[in-house]
Amino acid sequence: MSVRGPRVERGITGLETAIVLIAFVVVGSVFSFTVLSAGVFASEANKQTIFAGLRETRTRLQQTGSTFAFSAKVGSTDAVYKLVFMVSNSLAGEPVDLTPAYAADSVGLDPDFVPSNGSGTVVSYADENQRLSNVPWSILFIGDHNGDTLLEDGEKAEVTVWLLDRNSEVRETEDDSAAFMDASTENGGGVGGIESTGVLVGKSTRFVLELSPQVGSALTVQRAIPQGLRPVMNLN
Repeated sequence: MSVRGPRVERGITGLETAIVLIAFVVVGSVFSFTVLSAGVFASEANKQTIFAGLRETRTRLQQTGSTFAFSAKVGSTDAVYKLVFMVSNSLAGEPVDLTPAYAADSVGLDPDFVPSNGSGTVVSYADENQRLSNVPWSILFIGDHNGDTLLEDGEKAEVTVWLLDRNSEVRETEDDSAAFMDASTENGGGVGGIESTGVLVGKSTRFVLELSPQVGSALTVQRAIPQGLRPVMNLN
């Protein structure tokens, strides 16, 4: 008669199995949360990058209405001395800084330099004869606005681009009612327009204006002067 020894059984209990499964679930959850968080952060960063790119490339200004040209006499020669057009904000909630470095008061020579104003918006002018990279400009808000120089949603501003100095004491149809700009604002008038070495803007001249704000792409205005100059001309 043989005697058997104690029976040995090896295995895993239900409690141990549960602990192992819970550990797998916890590790998987942490890993999934890490992956999802990284994806969310990456998506948010991509979204911010896209929005920043859109802000840089979208035009935040749009022209409203017609473009007008005004002529006067430099000596006895008729020439365009200013261009006027209206703008509004094309992106609701995104104000555009239109603080001008110049103003106009119809006294003496216009435009008048305002040293306390720092302009972040630049206006350039070009035609077949010349390019002016920083032309003096002034604004006049039309209709309802809150009194500052930020162009906000629902507001309209009239932009005046000065190519020459205007002598307000002389009628536009009289000699010397306009003058070339010089390199100084101390004696009145602007800097950056057409100087004596430049070419006066006369009849049939095609030109391009670019209004470039601090943020966003430039607003471009392309027009042509009529074949005959008048004191006020609608270029549309």
